Amino acid sequence: MKELIVVEKPNSSFAEEIKKVRTNLMFSKVNDDMKIIMLTSSIPAEGKSFVSANLSAAFAQADERVLLIDCDLRKGRTKKIFNIPPEEKGLSDLLINKNWKEEYKDYIYKTEVNKLFVMISGSFPPNPSELLASDRFEKLLAELKKKFDIIILDCPPIVGINDALVVASKSDISVLIANCRKTSMEVLEKSKNELEKIGVKIAGIILNEKETIDNKYYYYSSYYRDE
Repeated sequence: MKELIVVEKPNSSFAEEIKKVRTNLMFSKVNDDMKIIMLTSSIPAEGKSFVSANLSAAFAQADERVLLIDCDLRKGRTKKIFNIPPEEKGLSDLLINKNWKEEYKDYIYKTEVNKLFVMISGSFPPNPSELLASDRFEKLLAELKKKFDIIILDCPPIVGINDALVVASKSDISVLIANCRKTSMEVLEKSKNELEKIGVKIAGIILNEKETIDNKYYYYSSYYRDE
């Protein structure tokens, strides 16, 4: 799990920044109903899954029972980050399972990080948006909220596809990932507006791939609250 910097390098600059993000989000958690946090980005390859995995691990380190769900049913990376065999079933397979309520626990994988569990994206379906928009997914999240303190949804980028906006409506709060080297202010503003149009609360923006002071680690995170 070399991408889990908060576990492998807990004293690194990146780990400290991720913990700051965790703290800010915990302050935003004013009541127990705010459990579902969606992470998305504007465009592909901004480090969204990398940040989602590390933030999930950071919450688990704070003694929260955490479930990371890979909602990118097109190009999910969670299985790779946590070394889960690609043939294992995941979210897409569960959402077409008529016995999902009795069997959903079989789709949740325990990780090497204490209190951190993951659900991978699963088979690539022909209709990802429809699956994510389904009543079954909403009922699944309601059931999972009874079992976990924090649920982090790693979603596809906003620009070009509708998946993230569909999932955002089922989340309590959202965080945008922006890449300092790739994301323009124009496309970031567009993504922010798209989320606000459907009434999604944006907790803040995480800037990724910003140079660290010691230049030891390529990834870096800064958190900005959206007032």
